[in-house]
Amino acid sequence: MRELGWSEGDNLAIEYRWAQGRSDRVSEFAAEFERRKVDVIVTYGAAVTILKQTITSIPIVFAVAFDPVRGGLVQSLAHPAGNITGVSIQQPDLVGKRLELLRQAIPQLHRLGILANAGYAEPMLEADRVKSMAQASGLEAARIGVWRTEDIAPAFESLMNKADALYVVSDALIAANRTLIVTLALSGRLPTIMSYDDYVKAGGLMSYGPDYPDLFRKAAEMVDKILRGTKPGDIPVEQPTKFEFAINAKTAAALGLTLPQTFLATVDEVLK
Repeated sequence: MRELGWSEGDNLAIEYRWAQGRSDRVSEFAAEFERRKVDVIVTYGAAVTILKQTITSIPIVFAVAFDPVRGGLVQSLAHPAGNITGVSIQQPDLVGKRLELLRQAIPQLHRLGILANAGYAEPMLEADRVKSMAQASGLEAARIGVWRTEDIAPAFESLMNKADALYVVSDALIAANRTLIVTLALSGRLPTIMSYDDYVKAGGLMSYGPDYPDLFRKAAEMVDKILRGTKPGDIPVEQPTKFEFAINAKTAAALGLTLPQTFLATVDEVLK
């Protein structure tokens, strides 16, 4: 925002609210934003759907959305309409690439577990896509949904001896519990693939997905346009142009995986 001419404390005030994956808190924040008549709201994940359902007068920019058209957030990518626009990561379109990377890293892969937030429609859409694509390629696939933090450990228990690897569908709930998830995965000797490198830094095996800082830069450009008078419904939804592939070499060693050099040559970031 500074690069776009905005300076916090001068011509811009930014306030932060953290819902920690709880929809009830998002609803509370929505009511507060309406009372205070803020100029624009920037958010991501499940909060986008909740805010869209409750706020019609304040512009909303989503910095991350799985599939905003299919998820009902916008009419189309080119013409969002209404009071909302943002950046789509088109997460379902990346499923095939992640499954390909898992197969390359784990040639003996036969059974895939899929972990997703059951309380949020868009991650479950991705989980369904993962399951159908995995089964079409000859894998057994089991989808496990969690509603809250307390459901995560039992979910892993249900996967014991039933999966050779785990596909983790990211959202706010899953991100808030990434350390727990990777700890349980390592304890169960489950290789994991996730959507961005924070999971890999926490101990996950691999991640493949958009460059998230770049997504938020795109969102900042949209905020700038809105603050200068453009209606959000007139700002096309953007899609990522940069993608990153990361591997945690220490985790690979702990799992007893020997990754081919040809495979490692495609990695953007190797964490040791």
